[in-house]
Amino acid sequence: MSHASSSSFSHAAQQAQQWANELAADLGWPEHRAHRLMKAVLPTLRDWLSPEESADLSSQLPELIRGIYFEGWNPATSPAVEREKREFVLRVTETFGHDSSIDLDEAIGAVFSLLDRHLSHGEIIQVRNSMRKSLRRLWPE
Repeated sequence: MSHASSSSFSHAAQQAQQWANELAADLGWPEHRAHRLMKAVLPTLRDWLSPEESADLSSQLPELIRGIYFEGWNPATSPAVEREKREFVLRVTETFGHDSSIDLDEAIGAVFSLLDRHLSHGEIIQVRNSMRKSLRRLWPE
């Protein structure tokens, strides 16, 4: 591996770690739990968006976070048929695991806040506007 590609990979890993650390700090959680939450929320968000909007959003994600976002994606099944908040939270719960000590609305909102801090305002507006109102309420204003 060349020094340049090794350096790129290190930078990508640092960016992903930074996002996980920020989310962990926002929620007061250990980093591994925040990473698990991103792995539950980001693919669910992807499946609630049209393939075009998913691709637009992904172009602004750090390389390794983009991998989490697209892991297991089947564009033929996007967007999800049921796109209500209740189904979104249920899907996140199925992936993350049930934990009665966690306010999942708050946890999902923290992931959305993380995206809000790191992605362009225009992209965030497009994503929010493509969501049903019930789910949009989880996104910080």
